[in-house]
Amino acid sequence: MDAVVILQTINEALSAAIVVVAFSMLLYNITRNFHNRVARTSGAVLACVAGSYLADVLLSLSPNPATMAILFRLQWIGIALFPATIFHLADALLATTGLPSRGRRRNGAIFLYSVGSIFLLLATFTQTVIEVRVTDSTATLNAGPIFPVYVFFFASATLFAFFNVYRARQRGQTRSTKTRMAYLLITLLTPVIGIFPYSLILPLGNGSSVITLTLVNITNIVVVLMLMFLAYPLSFFGSSVPDRVVKAELLRFMLRGPVTGMLILAVIIFLRPLGTVFGITGDSFLPFAVVSVVLFWQWMIDLGMPTLEKRLIYADADQDQVNKIQELNRYLLTRADLLQLVEGILEALSDYLVIRNTFVATLYASDYDEQKEVLRKTGNVPLTTEQIRQSYTLFTTLFEDNSKLPKKWDGYWVLGLYSRRKRDQNGSPSLIGILGIEAQSDHFDPNDDEERWLGQLIRRAAITLDDLLLQTEIYAALEGLLPQMATTRSRAADIEFKPGRDPIPDTEPTLERDQVIEQVQAALRHYYGGPGMAQSRLLELNIVQNALPENENNPVRALRSVLDRAIGNQRPEGDQDFRSPEWLLYNILEMRFLKNKKVRDLTSRLYMSEATFFRKQAQAIEAVADAIMQMEAEATGQVQPTDLTKTVER
Repeated sequence: MDAVVILQTINEALSAAIVVVAFSMLLYNITRNFHNRVARTSGAVLACVAGSYLADVLLSLSPNPATMAILFRLQWIGIALFPATIFHLADALLATTGLPSRGRRRNGAIFLYSVGSIFLLLATFTQTVIEVRVTDSTATLNAGPIFPVYVFFFASATLFAFFNVYRARQRGQTRSTKTRMAYLLITLLTPVIGIFPYSLILPLGNGSSVITLTLVNITNIVVVLMLMFLAYPLSFFGSSVPDRVVKAELLRFMLRGPVTGMLILAVIIFLRPLGTVFGITGDSFLPFAVVSVVLFWQWMIDLGMPTLEKRLIYADADQDQVNKIQELNRYLLTRADLLQLVEGILEALSDYLVIRNTFVATLYASDYDEQKEVLRKTGNVPLTTEQIRQSYTLFTTLFEDNSKLPKKWDGYWVLGLYSRRKRDQNGSPSLIGILGIEAQSDHFDPNDDEERWLGQLIRRAAITLDDLLLQTEIYAALEGLLPQMATTRSRAADIEFKPGRDPIPDTEPTLERDQVIEQVQAALRHYYGGPGMAQSRLLELNIVQNALPENENNPVRALRSVLDRAIGNQRPEGDQDFRSPEWLLYNILEMRFLKNKKVRDLTSRLYMSEATFFRKQAQAIEAVADAIMQMEAEATGQVQPTDLTKTVER
């Protein structure tokens, strides 16, 4: 295999790698921050690069002359429109710093797109920009008479784009923003270098093939690396999460996406020309090699990611905090996990004592929720949650002395389950549940082995119940507190650049609809107490402040009264009907939040599945949020936007 063939193979691999990286970055940006103008315009730039190099990759597959001629012209979709997209991206970056276009840059972008479209039409249907000659054996591409005009167009748009990015960098006020803009200023050269049609100026000839291919390969290597590096500063625009999260997400995406794709390409391109591998033909060995490389690479990512994140993303203090959060995530069990453990304890108890009917019930009330229900039961226990609630006072009386002895109740021997964390008024462990065993006789008299085994199972059941209640409190607290964290990266971006043409308002920006929905959901979940109400950002609303005098100047009561009004707005006229679709949203709001009913009770009452219930509950919460925003707009005399006042479809 001579040097030209090797260089051509490397060129094919690098061209394919550029397509993979550009297309991956395009998907990454538009799926994460499509609402952001920088992400959309950078997507247009990357689409031009990916389309142009995709044509190169297809041309390297040696198609017939007619197909080659079509690919030569299709390649100009990206080449012709690229100058306009790079200028558009620079304009979006400058607008992000607080200098939106006053008309000149916007009109300039429209003009460049128009000129690019003209070049595209000329390159597609005429021989003026490019000359495509088709013979029986091949197709050739040469510069057309007005190709120098395109070069001027390309250079002018690129220079204006770099000037605007330089202006954007000059407007940065913090070291991090200046650094990101400097990265962009450098990496913006990448698509410029990569997409320009050098082959029309430096055609590949026999005498200069090795030198030219070497230069092309070096250029392609630089383009691959710089395209990957270009993703870094672009990822911060439009993001509302902290910088460390942006970096971590980008690192994982690059390693699992583009890098994995490039490894697969390398295996396919370099393995196929080999005659045999370990006595097996290259084509036959290829699937095994690709799967092996992918699996090995994913394994390497899992092993190396903690080290990479520690070195590239987190400082020492940050790493310690993140480790604690990750440990919490690893050690916390879901409610389903803990209920499965309770069920296992009951089954073990039934098998050992040869008793069919057993149950575990909770007897606990917190500031956030009430846990008095039958958790799990075995056999044919007819016990219901309502019976447990009605007998709550009796159970507290039976076990007021913290007795570990069984008590007879309704055909069962019941044993108390006590908390390790909670204490009652006397300082004794608080009763949090009971374990019931079917009473087969008037006396409960286990032997020594049975008593020892029963004691172990009771301790396990009490610990499991304690953990379940603890994790319920943790989740409830997080659910109430997380929506109140108002400092996001999008808010921090307001101070990253110098003041623009439009001054920053002195007051805090009003809540957006998505934020109001999140705040309303947290407040309704903590309707009778909890941080979702006490620390809600809804307390800042004018309608809540106006309701203070009639609620004894109690902010929580004022917010509760506003929620009541918003829920009342969802009530149809007439008598309440649990079967009517018109009453569905109001019934959900009233019974789930105002009356604090369990989901399993509501689904049977409203004749629907749990999946349907949660979907309708989300619609009901959105309806309350829209009602609150409408009330706030009326209170402040503002005109409510249409999308905020629309009625949620029932």
